[in-house]
Amino acid sequence: MDYKLCDGEYHLMEIVWELEPVTSTDLYKECLPRLGWKKSTTYTMLRKLCERGLLQNQNSVVTSRVKKADVQRFDSKELIEKRFDHSLPRFVAAFLGERKLSEQEADELTKLIDTCRAGRDDG
Repeated sequence: MDYKLCDGEYHLMEIVWELEPVTSTDLYKECLPRLGWKKSTTYTMLRKLCERGLLQNQNSVVTSRVKKADVQRFDSKELIEKRFDHSLPRFVAAFLGERKLSEQEADELTKLIDTCRAGRDDG
């Protein structure tokens, strides 16, 4: 499935993930102040995301058909492939730049790396 979303689609998905299950009317009422969208814009975006299989609108109740983590993973992978020659270390180096990590951040990253290594060794 293609998880590529424009900014507007992603913002709508975020609202659905936050509120689901949500009626299409309540979704519009949330999009108006948050995104400044008219009803027609909200419903057009909703229809397009349903056609792509990312959302479901059944009896005017909207739910997601994909997890936020899956979309974020897709976006991250695409960014690393396109901008950093498929290199996660290059991405991390560019992201951190001159920034110093706190002890907590360094510990969290170390745990994440260890978990990924362990997962690979088990396979």
